Amino acid sequence: MSWLAAASTAPGATQQALGYPSLFLLVLIGALVPVVPTGALVSTAAVVAFHQTAPFSLALVFVTASLAAFLGDATLYWLGRRGMKSKNGSRWLEAIRSRAPEERLAQAQEKLADHGVAVLVLSRLVPAGRLPVMLACLMAKWPMRRFVRGNFPACLAWAVTYQLIGILGGSLFKEPWEGVVAAVVLTVVISVAPGLWRRVRSAA
Repeated sequence: MSWLAAASTAPGATQQALGYPSLFLLVLIGALVPVVPTGALVSTAAVVAFHQTAPFSLALVFVTASLAAFLGDATLYWLGRRGMKSKNGSRWLEAIRSRAPEERLAQAQEKLADHGVAVLVLSRLVPAGRLPVMLACLMAKWPMRRFVRGNFPACLAWAVTYQLIGILGGSLFKEPWEGVVAAVVLTVVISVAPGLWRRVRSAA
């Protein structure tokens, strides 16, 4: 989060020079390597933008985050398609499979068969839902064009959702760092809650 700390204390022109390219790269990397908490990044950036006086700051966060997520997803899907066609697969396809448990994959395949593109749109809003649905699309041999067409509104909805979380955190606190903490905590809770609920249900 150091880039956000620097951006929040720098002059307006420097904030844009540092913050938006950094946000773009981090969200892009997070889409390709699903260990970076991209939702928290967008919420945090939205908090910083909310406290800025520069016009269109929130709009720039939205455009930057959604474009980076879209390009990252499209690139990962393209790499996954190459892995599906290869006899030996690929490390990118293996990375997708490792984060798509059999139970989640079966559910994704069933819902994809019933509802098509709508499932792809919703998958980005469900914690840990993106990769099982992406793998289901790969196994269903969706062409790149069909995936991209469904993934575009998915990335827009995802960026709006996490940006609203950041705006909420920014509006509740006067200091940007307080809003950042609140936004990060909220996004972590949203991400962790479904997994905990599934464990509680399976243990009951």
